[in-house]
Amino acid sequence: MQTTIARKARFRGVGLHSGAAVRLAILPAPADHGIVFLRTDLGGVRIPARWDRVSPSQLCTLLDNGDGVTVSTVEHVMAALVGTGINNALVEVNGPEVPILDGSSAPFVQGILDAGLRRQPDAPLRAIRVLRPVEVQQGEAFARLSPADHLEIHFDIDFVDAAIGHQEKRLDMANGTFVHELMDSRTFCRQADVVRMQQNGLALGGTYLNAVVIDGDKVLSPGGLRHRDEAVRHKMLDAVGDLGLAGAPLLARYTGHRAGHAMTNRLLRALFARPDAWEWITLTPAMESRLPGAGLIAATPHIVSRMPELAVA
Repeated sequence: MQTTIARKARFRGVGLHSGAAVRLAILPAPADHGIVFLRTDLGGVRIPARWDRVSPSQLCTLLDNGDGVTVSTVEHVMAALVGTGINNALVEVNGPEVPILDGSSAPFVQGILDAGLRRQPDAPLRAIRVLRPVEVQQGEAFARLSPADHLEIHFDIDFVDAAIGHQEKRLDMANGTFVHELMDSRTFCRQADVVRMQQNGLALGGTYLNAVVIDGDKVLSPGGLRHRDEAVRHKMLDAVGDLGLAGAPLLARYTGHRAGHAMTNRLLRALFARPDAWEWITLTPAMESRLPGAGLIAATPHIVSRMPELAVA
């Protein structure tokens, strides 16, 4: 069955790239609504959270309604919605960029779980099952979807900076894996890139408190890393959010090698361009039990009590 949020969850912060103050709210939505963004500052213009609404953008995922209205940096809130098993929600935002909060999905997850999840028992849940491998490449980087009976992610990265270096991780995303393993891993960048981005009008809202900033073998952000392999965990978090733009749960194994937002979107476009590579299926209860977020309703109080204090007002 489908799931929505039980009541409104509110967030406020700044846009990572714009530096502008922004408010965001996640609201319940009816069955078969999907995830839709709504620009409250523009009179309620709606933008579906779908792969075919993604426009080219530097360093983030940007949705476009086709008439020039956009909302950017949606990947972290999308990952939180996927990771908590939310199928239907209206995401209201009063500007063109989602707030970065602490640079991870954890504040969004906490807000969602504080608000509660509500099952929609009369609405069968459909999913997209990958039938054949599909891959896209760019230089040494590649991303691949291959058949699996639930979502799995395998990612590896390789940076010259010793603070990151080579990192590789595989996760079965069933049940609460996203919440327990990925949600608190923050976006990261090199100190030299911060200067370059700000000179080009990007990362104007970035600070050492909402991103992991590295310089060679040093982690400049206070408190250091939350996980030894926080960088690859964050890349996996981004992939969860970008794959959420498929429009339904994906039953597939995702493999990313030096991949990013644009490549994951190219992968979804390649998948849906091949009707022989995927199919719609209606999930049985056993299949639903292997989805990201399955079982979180009963576990919510325990999970929230384990989480760090994060502002989600």
